Amino acid sequence: MITRSGLVAVVGRPNVGKSTLVNALVGHKVSIVSDKPQTTRRGLHAVLTTDTAQAVFTDTPGFHKPRTALGTRLNAVVSDSIDGVDVVLHVVDASAGVGRGDAYVYERQVKPASAGARFCVVNKVDRLRGHDAVPQLAAAAEIGEYDEIVPVSATSGNGLPELLALVIARVPEGPPLYPEREVTDQPLEARLSELIREKALMVTREEVPHSIAVVIEEMEPGEGLTKVHASLVVERDSQKGIVIGKGGETLKLIGTRARRDIEALLGTKVFLDLRVKVLKEWQRDPRALDRLGF
Repeated sequence: MITRSGLVAVVGRPNVGKSTLVNALVGHKVSIVSDKPQTTRRGLHAVLTTDTAQAVFTDTPGFHKPRTALGTRLNAVVSDSIDGVDVVLHVVDASAGVGRGDAYVYERQVKPASAGARFCVVNKVDRLRGHDAVPQLAAAAEIGEYDEIVPVSATSGNGLPELLALVIARVPEGPPLYPEREVTDQPLEARLSELIREKALMVTREEVPHSIAVVIEEMEPGEGLTKVHASLVVERDSQKGIVIGKGGETLKLIGTRARRDIEALLGTKVFLDLRVKVLKEWQRDPRALDRLGF
């Protein structure tokens, strides 16, 4: 019987492994992952339900010094996500070194949070040799006041049971916040668009990944086959050519990879129709951001 439940905000600078950590903690792929900064663009809830407790993790965009209107809105998502939570997990990257960027996040997001507990999650310790983790744990302790400092590897799973036990111990008594079988509050179309964007991030380089948004134009469920029509939105004509690729090869690769994940999610065969559209400088245009749902 579930007797405890609470909200857990996961924050940190870009590329520290927040989404990988959330997926590992809940045991499902809820957040897309890539090696590109600002992969996560929306605060989404990932739900872990055990026999006795429920923890609702909010995966957030990487907190950074914004250079565009989109960046400003992403930072606002982080600020909204820490409001009224029970636990804040401040994720730092041990392999890259704990430093000023992490202190920046602490001062602006972790310290002001009204959370009952603040944990520093020192991620990617599997990439360090032996005692090399000790200086990073010490550096994390110097950032600010935490209730716990927990070394983990989101990819190997090391330290995750200990982290989860600490989180569950801090969520208050109460009924579940979501139905027991629910793993995320993301609408289906949002999950599909993110899966497509994940594949686009994997095969594009330089400034192009940051300029891609995905819109699901139409879904046509059918018996054994679901048709999905989607648009990849970029900012310039030159980017459109890159995303399409020579002879359409890049767009075809994105579609092939995305279709596999979408079929696994929907449990049906999928016909995926992808188009590429240009929306000039959408990251800097508030009206365009509104149209794209940011």
